[in-house]
Amino acid sequence: MVKVEFLPDGITVEAEAGEPMLAVAARAGITIPTGCLMGTCHACEVELADGTPICACISAIPAGQPVVKINLYTDPLW
Repeated sequence: MVKVEFLPDGITVEAEAGEPMLAVAARAGITIPTGCLMGTCHACEVELADGTPICACISAIPAGQPVVKINLYTDPLW
């Protein structure tokens, strides 16, 4: 199990490595905006703790880390 922390609110939920990120967010009560659901439009872009931007719609919870921090932010144009 991986502890997933959604920032800035600090909402934490446990997930399995490989579980879809959108599903984990939904289980935590978090809605990540989506557009195309293919990673093309970047409406679902979030940032890992190290600053790496990823598209949540096509990403899974990474393996090999006990804690994954995901920075949520919204694009005012969406």
